Amino acid sequence: MVQAGGVAGDQLRSFIERIERLEEERKGIAEDIKEVYAGAKAVGFDTKIMRKVIAIRKMDQAERQEIESLLDVYLHAIEGGERPEPVSE
Repeated sequence: MVQAGGVAGDQLRSFIERIERLEEERKGIAEDIKEVYAGAKAVGFDTKIMRKVIAIRKMDQAERQEIESLLDVYLHAIEGGERPEPVSE
């Protein structure tokens, strides 16, 4: 399949050019996301927490519960056996 030109070269060029276009689109999307975070920060939202919320929302329910459970266990362990007070809403 490796050829100096011809069909394989055209096909390879097509793949490369498509990847280059997608990379450019990704840069544009990254800039858009950056602007959204800047807007949120400008009105007082904590962007670090927003990023955590987005990461948590990407998880399925079982993975999320496992992480929350492990966090509780670890916090309990390092706080000398004291259970953290539940947050009331």
